[in-house]
Amino acid sequence: MKQLRALVKRNIKLFFKDKGMFFTSLITPMILLILYVTFLANIFKNGFSGALEAFDISERLINGCVGGQLISSILAVSCVTVAFCSNMLMVQDKVTGAINDLMITPVKPAVLAFSYYISTLISTLIICYTATAVCFGYMAFVGWYLAFGDVLLLLLDVFLLVMMGTALSSIINFFLTSQGQISAVGTIISCGYGFISGAYMPISSFGVGLQRVLLFLPGTYGTSLLRNHALNGAFTEMESIGVPSDTIILLKEAFDCNLKFFGHTVSVPIMYIILIVTVIVLVSIYILLNVFKGKKRMTSSK
Repeated sequence: MKQLRALVKRNIKLFFKDKGMFFTSLITPMILLILYVTFLANIFKNGFSGALEAFDISERLINGCVGGQLISSILAVSCVTVAFCSNMLMVQDKVTGAINDLMITPVKPAVLAFSYYISTLISTLIICYTATAVCFGYMAFVGWYLAFGDVLLLLLDVFLLVMMGTALSSIINFFLTSQGQISAVGTIISCGYGFISGAYMPISSFGVGLQRVLLFLPGTYGTSLLRNHALNGAFTEMESIGVPSDTIILLKEAFDCNLKFFGHTVSVPIMYIILIVTVIVLVSIYILLNVFKGKKRMTSSK
């Protein structure tokens, strides 16, 4: 336990000491917020306004819906992409040879692997919760309809998605051996993850075949959880002013709050189960990879 604590402390210190890694990770959600507000806000606003043009909906409520859509998209992407930036240290230790020094110590491979995971998780959570606070500030400015329970659930969603993103980045970074490789992978993840998770565009706008494929990906359910909790307050307000429940259901389906897996609606508890199981499986794979590598190294050294 002391070894694990010392390694985690060492990794976190190195991450925050490296201004390149830290600011690259921190600036990602900020840039996303600016880009989303600049380019996507009007598209989302037109979508909500068009669907609700038959009802007397205030501008602030529309903006609250748009804000919920925006922050859920930003957080869905950031929780995974920031984890890849935060996890660069694992590859840097390979590049500098520091990993070899660590491997000749009595530290077990599983402990070393878990130290990278925990330190990356903590660093990513710090950045993502900072981004969440900024997103809450944006919501307060454009239209705050979040209940206290919604805020807590959003924080839980971010936590689970960061755990998943950290596990996924740990597995992929396990096979990388240079800074250039992780930069390339990080770029691919940053560009592609938002589309396949439904963060950039609702998957309801895709073709039926693509929708079915994306519903097999756990990130889709993470995005949907964020959507549900970011928009729940706005939908509740709509219902209180007389918007029919059928209209609200259609809105939830259009913006991926309600997901249907081959015709069956996936409930929020099931989405949580999918994310938790995914995290457990990914972390287990990552640790097993490191244990196998450690045993292989011991065998080859004899």
